[in-house]
Amino acid sequence: MEISIWVSVLSILLCFFASGSRSIDDFHQPFPIVEPDPGHTKLRLSSEGLEAISRITTPIAAVAVIGPYRSGKSFLLNQLLSLSCYKGFGVGHMRDTKTKGIWVWGTPLEIDIDGVKTSVFYLDTEGFESVGKSNVYDDRIFALASVMSSVLIYNLPETIREADISRLSFATELAEEFYGRFTLMPYLIGQDVAFEPAKLLWLIQRDFLQGKSVQEMVDEALQHVPNTDGDKNIDQVNQIRDSLAIMGSNSRAFSLPQPHLMRTKLCDMKDDELDPLYVKKREQLKELVASVIRPKIVQGKTLNGKEFVSFLEQILEALNKGEIPSTGSLVEIFNKGILERCLKLYTERIGKLGLPLSEESLHNAHERFREDAMKAFDEQHFGRHHAQRSVMKLDEDIEEAYKNVIIANEYQSAKLCEALYTRCEDKMDQLQVLKLPSMAKFNAGFQQCNQSFEQECVGPSKANYEQRMMKMMGKSRALFIKEYNHRLFNWLVAFSLVMVVVGRFIIKFILIEMAAWVLFIFLETYTRMFWSAESLYYNPVWHFIVSTWETLVYSPLLDLDRWAIPISCLVAVWILYLRCCGRRKHGSRWILPLYNTHKGGSNRPRSD
Repeated sequence: MEISIWVSVLSILLCFFASGSRSIDDFHQPFPIVEPDPGHTKLRLSSEGLEAISRITTPIAAVAVIGPYRSGKSFLLNQLLSLSCYKGFGVGHMRDTKTKGIWVWGTPLEIDIDGVKTSVFYLDTEGFESVGKSNVYDDRIFALASVMSSVLIYNLPETIREADISRLSFATELAEEFYGRFTLMPYLIGQDVAFEPAKLLWLIQRDFLQGKSVQEMVDEALQHVPNTDGDKNIDQVNQIRDSLAIMGSNSRAFSLPQPHLMRTKLCDMKDDELDPLYVKKREQLKELVASVIRPKIVQGKTLNGKEFVSFLEQILEALNKGEIPSTGSLVEIFNKGILERCLKLYTERIGKLGLPLSEESLHNAHERFREDAMKAFDEQHFGRHHAQRSVMKLDEDIEEAYKNVIIANEYQSAKLCEALYTRCEDKMDQLQVLKLPSMAKFNAGFQQCNQSFEQECVGPSKANYEQRMMKMMGKSRALFIKEYNHRLFNWLVAFSLVMVVVGRFIIKFILIEMAAWVLFIFLETYTRMFWSAESLYYNPVWHFIVSTWETLVYSPLLDLDRWAIPISCLVAVWILYLRCCGRRKHGSRWILPLYNTHKGGSNRPRSD
């Protein structure tokens, strides 16, 4: 029992793998590539047809036949492929409801187009106006065939009806959006553009060829319909007629007689049984298709099998996007990549700016980069009318990116100006506690700090920090001036006492000691007796003292506040050297009078 179960499982697996694998010979048959959903409203891709296409590595071109239900599309394709009804696309009742969506012949024709080996696929489409389908579904089939094909054969029996012209509304919109753009801007052909719409071939099959030519029939059918009453529906039909004119050389007409009067037995007839005129015209049609077909070019490059499948996925996404297919949805899909590239161009260029910048400089750069991005989009975008939505989307995205840059600029500006403000604040604090107070040094530091802030602080935060700087530096200056005179007075008093000690005990120079005592007495007695604290600082004598002090303490070449201690140490060492060693070598001869501390000399005669 267990063995039989395992055998059954193994046989099922073998059947599964056998059904899932295909040899190259299996592709010599039609496959569905696009199928309807159960509701017959939207389309979906079929894996079988995609597998047949994706294996192709050479450039691909497609010939699609569209037309009313049971108008002979499948038979026509078999004739173009030189296949019988039993080997090619099913005809009439042979496939009935299986002919849904779009089918492809699995083995393409290999032809040489301008020296390039090209694989040409032939596509059979579900007929219009069949039972159980909505007009929206027919529109999607027509739209998909229009976009994916290189040559679109519009197969019509007998004559051209008004409904046949109305059905071309989507094709004409495509022509206006894409082919019309090529007409206006021919330098774009072959460059980074979406695709050139399929060449439209009006194929009219009729039992007689006398009378008007098919080109005359097409021209007459496309003439304006009189509309004296202003009917909106007639206006719409006339607009379609006007739009068809834009296709110009992109469309042509061809007539094909009926192959035989016994249509139900066409599949069993050979060429020598068919009408010789039909056979002749059929061969002319093959030559015409071969002469006008070109590889499908999307965004500046030909497509191989895998790329063509990706192209189909894009188109299907666009067509299924809304309730009805529209060129607007197609334009958005194809402009999406260009929009992203143009936005990237803008963000990369504005991202290279060294922030922070002034608001004016940043705005000018934004306008310049925005203009470049819009220019690039205008040169590459798809569509003439519906592209406006993509332009608005690009402009919105650029403005959103610019807002982020503005926020970043404000942050960097505040960060930089805060650092400069803090540095100046620290500098002002250092100047407040100078060892030797100097108004000249304070002013030099004040000016340097102010200049560096003005030059380096940029961006939207500058105005705010300028006000803070003015307040902070004004307070620092007022505080320094207030303390300056008082500290200088105390320094002069301390200096006079230091010089008394130096003149008395170190160098023993009486004149220095006397001058120091005079200065000390003057500062401590005379100024207090005859000058008030306020009037002292306005006295010419005090101004002379201040200017002398400033000259000694600070100059661009020497800053005593930094070098006072080292210089004092050097002077003290030098004096000690002179006191200790100089007198031994050169005696006690001084230029200026010194204290004579000897009570008696060594050369004094000794008394007995």
